Amino acid sequence: MRIRRMVAITVDPTLSPKVAKHCSQQPRVVTQEIHGLIRVYKDGHVERPQIVPCVTSNMLAPELGITSYDIVIDKVTAIWARFYVPNSSGNKLPLLVYFHGGGFCVGSAAWSCYHDFLARLAAKAGCIIMSVNYRLAPENPLPAAYDDGIKALMWVKQQATYSTRELWSSKCDFSNMFLAGDSAGANIAYNVVMRLNSSMALGGIILIQPFFGGDARTHSEKYMVQPPHSALSLETSDTYWRLSLPSGSNRDHPWCNPTAKGINKMEEMKKLSLPIMMCVSELDILKDRNLELCNALAMSGRKVECLMSKGVGHAFQVLSKSQISQTRANEMISHVKAFINR
Repeated sequence: MRIRRMVAITVDPTLSPKVAKHCSQQPRVVTQEIHGLIRVYKDGHVERPQIVPCVTSNMLAPELGITSYDIVIDKVTAIWARFYVPNSSGNKLPLLVYFHGGGFCVGSAAWSCYHDFLARLAAKAGCIIMSVNYRLAPENPLPAAYDDGIKALMWVKQQATYSTRELWSSKCDFSNMFLAGDSAGANIAYNVVMRLNSSMALGGIILIQPFFGGDARTHSEKYMVQPPHSALSLETSDTYWRLSLPSGSNRDHPWCNPTAKGINKMEEMKKLSLPIMMCVSELDILKDRNLELCNALAMSGRKVECLMSKGVGHAFQVLSKSQISQTRANEMISHVKAFINR
């Protein structure tokens, strides 16, 4: 292991989760809550305050040289994706299929923080990005997000088979495709690859601060001191897992803890027969768990490149505007560019 310092649409309001209004006068019991992000009631009602604004695809800085638009992937499940296509390149470009974070329970491909980051990534790395908006828990617990990831890839495969007039597909090198995601999105990318058969060829997988857990706490989970408004604390992590895992599961479920005892780690990880890039943040409570997965993958014979971002925490590349976060985000983008263009 090596460690280094297609009909276009505009986002419809129905595509992003909104706060539902409830007119009942009866008091309601909250069973799970992450302040400012999600509130789940005993009767099953779910509220998601819009703590992060959703933006339309055309809200981009002109100097990026990116065209962005949305396409519905599946009308039945309301899966859609936002595309980012560099304008200038005359060559066919790699395709990066990306899954956003949010603990499987919140987040959107239309969130402004992801829109800004992925537009910048597409411009600087010289790739087309397909940002998938998948179904959320607890209304759609796992494996719904994994199913949506597979469905999105099958849709891409169909676009490659049949000629379309879409801008993204006309510029896309379908033989050079990668899966990527951050936090819960990286977990989705990992588990989607585990489910794929050999009919879908991939150039690699990029896991940015992948969201995994376990019943036993790691050192960084127990002792890493987080700022008051950190993107991920141990309490919020536990709540996300309670809301997203199948009923009756604990945090040693394979979807949550791929290195848990009783799981044949080597045999499972041999399915990842493709290059892997892991991005770890030094101040992230998930740091130890991410490094443990890196080591397990390397021991199983996988080719793993691990990038450690110093002085930053979980999801810094999308949620922090500090100078050090911007510097580390640019470093991450440079490594992603090298990884997909090798």
